[in-house]
Amino acid sequence: MIALLATFIKPTTKDFVFDCIGPQIHVAGIPFCMNFIFLLVLLTMVMFIASFFLAFRRPKVVPGKFQALMEMGLEFVREQIVLQMIGPEGLPFFGLLATFFFMILFGNILEVLPGFNFSPNSRIAFPLVLAIVSWVTYNVVGIRRHGFFGYMKLVLFPPGAPKALYILLTPIEFISTILVRPVTLSVRLFANLVAGHFLLAVFFLGTIALLQSGALAVFGVFAGVFSVVMVGFEIFVALLQAFIFSVLSASYIAGAMASEH
Repeated sequence: MIALLATFIKPTTKDFVFDCIGPQIHVAGIPFCMNFIFLLVLLTMVMFIASFFLAFRRPKVVPGKFQALMEMGLEFVREQIVLQMIGPEGLPFFGLLATFFFMILFGNILEVLPGFNFSPNSRIAFPLVLAIVSWVTYNVVGIRRHGFFGYMKLVLFPPGAPKALYILLTPIEFISTILVRPVTLSVRLFANLVAGHFLLAVFFLGTIALLQSGALAVFGVFAGVFSVVMVGFEIFVALLQAFIFSVLSASYIAGAMASEH
C-alpha cells in the first residue's frame, strides 16, 4: 500500500493549465502567448483543412478509401443532421454544420492520440466560440425570416399557449432561447471532454501504480484492459459529442426558420 501511495499521482485541474511556449504579448493587461492548448487548436484546424484537401483535391468517380471515408462523413451530416432536422431548406447550412461536426470530431480525437492525450474542447473557450457562432446563426436566420419583432414574438410568446401562462413562459423562453443556449451547447461539450480526460488519466495512472505495487499487480492487468476499453469508449464519445453539437445547432436553426414553435 505504501508503494501504491508513493507512485500514484492523482490528476487535478492543474492538468488543464499549461505554461507559455515562447514570449508573451500583453493586450490591455491580459497576457497572450502560444501554449499547448493553442497548438492543439492549430493542429485541429490543420487536420480539418488537410483532410478535405487530401480527400477532394483530385476527386475520382470511383473514390479511393480516404475520399470514400470523407464522403461518408459528409453524407452522414447531410442526411442525418441537415435533412433530418431542417429539411431541404437547410442545405445552405450544410457547410456550417459539417464544419461544426468535423472540427469538433478532430479536436475530440486528440484526446486519445498518443503524444497529445488532450482535447482543446476540454477548455471552455473553444466550445464557447463554436456555440456563439451557432447562436448568432440561428438568431440571424430567425430575424431575417420573421423580422426582429416577429422573431421575438415567436420566441417569447409561443403560439398555442394560453395567454395567462405568458407571464411565466415569456421570461423562461427568453432565458432558455436567447441567453442559455450558447452556455448549454458549450458546457455539454466541454464537460464531457473534461470527464473523459479525468477518466483516462485515472485508469492509466492507476494501472501504472497497481503494476508497480507488487501484491496488487494482478489488479493492474485488469485495470490496463479496462483502460483500453475506456479509450474505445472515448472515441465513441468524441463522435457522439460532435453529432450532438451539430444536431442541436441544426434544430435551433430549424426552430428559427419555422413559422411556429
